[in-house]
Amino acid sequence: MKISTQVRESSHSVANALIGPLSKGLGVLDGPLTPSEISNLGWNLLREDLSLPTAVLYEDKLAHNLEWMQKFADAYGAKLAPHGKTTMAPKLFARQLNAGAWGITMATALHTRVAYEHGVRRVLMANQLVGRQNMALVSRLLRDPEFEFFCLVDSAEQTEMLGRYFQAQGQRLNVLIEVGVQDGRTGIRNRDQLKALLAALSSWKKQIALCGVEVFEGVLNDEASVRALLQNAVDLATELAREQRFDRDTFILSGAGSAWYDIVAEVFCKSKFATEVEVILRPGCYLTHDVGVYQDAQQRIMGRDVVAQRLAPGLMPALGLWTYVQSVPEKDRAIIALGKRDAAFDAGLPVPTQLFRPGNASPIPTANSWKLTRMMDQHAFMETAEGADLHIGDMIGFQISHPCLTFDKWRYLAVLDSHYQVIDIVETFF
Repeated sequence: MKISTQVRESSHSVANALIGPLSKGLGVLDGPLTPSEISNLGWNLLREDLSLPTAVLYEDKLAHNLEWMQKFADAYGAKLAPHGKTTMAPKLFARQLNAGAWGITMATALHTRVAYEHGVRRVLMANQLVGRQNMALVSRLLRDPEFEFFCLVDSAEQTEMLGRYFQAQGQRLNVLIEVGVQDGRTGIRNRDQLKALLAALSSWKKQIALCGVEVFEGVLNDEASVRALLQNAVDLATELAREQRFDRDTFILSGAGSAWYDIVAEVFCKSKFATEVEVILRPGCYLTHDVGVYQDAQQRIMGRDVVAQRLAPGLMPALGLWTYVQSVPEKDRAIIALGKRDAAFDAGLPVPTQLFRPGNASPIPTANSWKLTRMMDQHAFMETAEGADLHIGDMIGFQISHPCLTFDKWRYLAVLDSHYQVIDIVETFF
């Protein structure tokens, strides 16, 4: 497979653009290094061994978040299928699976292929499978009997397309019915759509296996609406189980992005069904968390959920960006070498949290009044208090809001220990 070759080759070449010249007599690197070789070189962010700007992961917080969310799911009796689109980092997928995740969630057929090429053998594609090449891609992966795949259906028309294609391949596809809301995203809206969908599923029973029910509650903004959608999913699952429509002994009931996962766990796991059920939660941003939209959501979760409260402290921001002050043209403004090409800006601008002057012992917290006011492609405008002692070449550490749209800007992320030592490299495959 072409992508297989690309994936394997790219995992063995970290561009020197990521890492600057080395000190300690090692000179300048002339050739590419593997991530393992890089982690053994003893580089340190604060010694300026990395070319900035750069995205980093903090190992202690990453490990904490990984353990925290798995404990949360275990406490409810739920299972995790973390959404891989957040990081598109197979090394992080492996850590999530090794920590106990049931599988990995993906958004597209191509994402699914990347996960498969890196050893993931159970994928829930939380999306509809549409288009001949996308169906062909999944069909090729399903030739591996060890690969388990699920996707979503929400219409008779889509089901007919899937049925015809997989009949021609002599294969059977696992699907979940998606329940939606009016003015929402995908998902059935009413009984007429459900009736037509169930009829189509029955006519293609040999090619399509109905395995459960799915929702994405993240399209809603208030708890009452979220609970109503979840209850609709529970009611549908109860009805389908009673009518013995599921083609899986233990049917799947799945929901939960990164903002309402506690409500999903509570409603789904406390519901009673006549047959066995696997409740699958799909948060993606928990692994790195943030200081913006997901921090706000987590604070609400910690305030209302007793399981989360027992697991205090909660999630911690594990994804950061470091860069330089490159100009101080005005007494209360600095121009920072960080822009829209480097960090998410859709849900709030990056937040400056640490200041380090090369040669000093350690970073110090930035003043609370410091903030970014504007970002261009490669520059950011940072307001500071008048008289702030900022020099060109000072290093600023930022935290972000919305991890998804920061990860997709970086091919490689350095993993740092508590002393800012590079201990690993995480590669992404967007």
